[in-house]
Amino acid sequence: MDEIRTYINQFAPVSDIDWQLFTSKLVERTFKKKETILKAGVTENYISFIKEGSVRLFIPKESSDKEITFGFCFENQFVSAYDSFLVQKPSDHSVQALEDTVILSVSYKDLQEIYEKTAIGNLIGRLTAENLFITKSKRLQSLLDQTAEERYLSIFKERPQLLKEIPLKYISSYIGVTPQALSRIRKRIT
Repeated sequence: MDEIRTYINQFAPVSDIDWQLFTSKLVERTFKKKETILKAGVTENYISFIKEGSVRLFIPKESSDKEITFGFCFENQFVSAYDSFLVQKPSDHSVQALEDTVILSVSYKDLQEIYEKTAIGNLIGRLTAENLFITKSKRLQSLLDQTAEERYLSIFKERPQLLKEIPLKYISSYIGVTPQALSRIRKRIT
């Protein structure tokens, strides 16, 4: 729980009373490597903070080779199928643990109570929304104005842990190319 408090305290101090209520609502959930955290078609009921591990967000297809990976989250980051969470409707994408992963989750119902009773609740909601919005905006911008090679180099520069921890088939999907095209890109730049 210290990790999430440290993260939040970067933005604003949290009173002990608010922290007690917030942490009383957190549930620790553990997922094995490749285990589904949220399946497409199911409503997201949690906002979660990754204590250990990594997660990918993807649009499932009939063949796993055709899945579209559009996001990754790592330790000390929030993760959620946030659009589904906000409107409480089924998600159009899935969330999967890429390695053994431990997350601290707060449910939709409990978060509404935290919003009402604490100052920290609104801060957590805002921070989560801002973090997820910025991530999606950067992703969209890169798809609109960068080549696949530029997207790969950007990942290499900004998030080198992706290249160390994530299978190349997911990285190729994330930058919008086939695994073979990614292999050619990697050969050109090394």
